[in-house]
Amino acid sequence: MNFSYWEIKQWISNTDYTIVGSGLVGLNCALKLRENHPKASILVLEKGVLPQGASTKNAGFACFGSLSELLDDLNLHTEDEMIELVQLRYKGLKLLKNNLGAKNIKYKNRGGYELFLKTKGEFFESCLENRERINELLKPYFKKNVFKVKKNDFGFNHIQDHLIFNQFEGQIDTGKMMDQLLKKCIKKNIHILNATSVSGFEDLRNGVHVTTDHFQFKTKNLLIANNGFAQNLLNIDVEPARAQVLITKPVKKLPFKGTFHLDKGFYYFRNINGRILLGGGRNLDIEGENTTDLAQTPLIQNKLEELLKTTILPNTPHEIEHRWSGIMGVGSVKKPIVQQLSENVYCGVRLGGMGVAIGSQIGADLANLTAGND
Repeated sequence: MNFSYWEIKQWISNTDYTIVGSGLVGLNCALKLRENHPKASILVLEKGVLPQGASTKNAGFACFGSLSELLDDLNLHTEDEMIELVQLRYKGLKLLKNNLGAKNIKYKNRGGYELFLKTKGEFFESCLENRERINELLKPYFKKNVFKVKKNDFGFNHIQDHLIFNQFEGQIDTGKMMDQLLKKCIKKNIHILNATSVSGFEDLRNGVHVTTDHFQFKTKNLLIANNGFAQNLLNIDVEPARAQVLITKPVKKLPFKGTFHLDKGFYYFRNINGRILLGGGRNLDIEGENTTDLAQTPLIQNKLEELLKTTILPNTPHEIEHRWSGIMGVGSVKKPIVQQLSENVYCGVRLGGMGVAIGSQIGADLANLTAGND
């Protein structure tokens, strides 16, 4: 590009730390680096005009796993590993609120609900039978039973008469969360360049040569925090997982508030500013949704509309106002990858759809990996 002397000197010269991705992990990593290195030059590169993955596109669930999701986790992990994942997620949610302020991100502790379709009675009974087991595993950490059974009084259709309630979950305003993070980074003299995609890098031992779609430069340390897009740069167990979402226009006399999971968490919805936000459906086409394409598909969008009409708001008029997609990072297991890849290159990726919960902690952990390489 036709850079001026001032642009080169101010933004892309003598960079101590370069972070790929300006989402939850990337910005929290930058803030922790600033805390650890008050005088260092820190640069964040973001491929999108706004964060391109899921940080500004998620549903704003402050959750750590429904009962059926935790039972499913036990198919891939030991009991100790599952407990460790829950602790990481809940600890991360506390860190998020402490760092940004619960009021600033509009955190509401309305609890989380898991619904079960009438046609899935056997699955519902299986979850009920395992509820006490999961509560006992989590009680040493939460000091109370996490999952309770409540009567379904929300007027949902085709849903079991009882649901499972988690008193420790809540909801946030995703936009305000990311706005607060960006403002903190600006105040801490952290440079962010948007619409700049990293296409490759080479660790030269005395620094890292980075190639973007606009320019090339050298940085002392490279930290990769682009989660669902990590496969573009790394040969690592992370693949993209698209999540499609829609939101209604304001609904008169909205009959419920809270966060809701349905069908093992493959569908999720909540109230927000008098509207219903509904997302999911990736299970309808797992292979097709393992993509970084931010489009929407008729298969999934039609299913979301059907759920709204027949199950969530069966007797309430509503209109769809907007649709979008976000890209998560998933892998063969749900444990995030936070590791040093070479002498000057590090990564913090594979958040497994739990970015709101663990993004703050993973960002801090990623920054701390560089402690021995100052």
